[in-house]
Amino acid sequence: MTILLSDILASGFGSVVGFVLALVGGGGSILAVPFLVYGVGVASPHVAIGTGTVAVALSALVNLGPHWRAGRVKWRCGAVFAAAGVVGALAGAELAKSIDGEKLLMLFGALMVVVGLIMLRRRGAVGDAGIRLTAATARHLLPRLIGAGFTVGALSGFFGIGGGFLIVPGLMLATGMPLAFAIGTSLVAVSAFGAATASSYAVSGLVDWRLAAIFVLGGLVGGLGGAALGRRLAGRKALLGQVFAGVVITVGIYVLIRGLTG
Repeated sequence: MTILLSDILASGFGSVVGFVLALVGGGGSILAVPFLVYGVGVASPHVAIGTGTVAVALSALVNLGPHWRAGRVKWRCGAVFAAAGVVGALAGAELAKSIDGEKLLMLFGALMVVVGLIMLRRRGAVGDAGIRLTAATARHLLPRLIGAGFTVGALSGFFGIGGGFLIVPGLMLATGMPLAFAIGTSLVAVSAFGAATASSYAVSGLVDWRLAAIFVLGGLVGGLGGAALGRRLAGRKALLGQVFAGVVITVGIYVLIRGLTG
């Protein structure tokens, strides 16, 4: 594959990831690794994971602003969850680098299938919009936030994903906050997890910075289109979420089959 074709594919697949992130409010980063490996042709799964996490972290930072302005970010809960998760992400990333790349991809494919099935079954919840981490609530909130944050962070670092699809239910389970607030707050942790995992892979020389930049630029363009379409289809978010879950399952099965037959 020529460098020009590789750049075009990276930009195109980055646009798809950005489009999906903006359209359905998260989860698009789980497509980044298989896109980089099977679409762009990155030879090393570890380099694909390291490069993909750079795009994940930057995308989360870009999307955090609108949620913050809308008042849908619980900063204290997000900070504790993210701090515990960063420790887990670093541990998960170190463990992943010691595992054979093909086996890692098969595990990644299996996770995609499981996550897709969970997304299909997930239902909205009202929750408590007034929940806050204070001296009065710390006794029961802190242990839940730290435990859930570390677990989700470890999975995020191990598979090189932003983890938004795991962070959102993790925050809801730990605090009881509504879905809209969990989505906004999750971006604090996604940014932190992505930055931690990317740093770990970068230190090991497993990030293709040029490719990451092209992928991110494509994602910014795709994100604009996804946001515009999302505003027009605001009343059909549930259907869009189900369609995306189907895409995640399909790609996960493909990754599994490639790993078994490769």
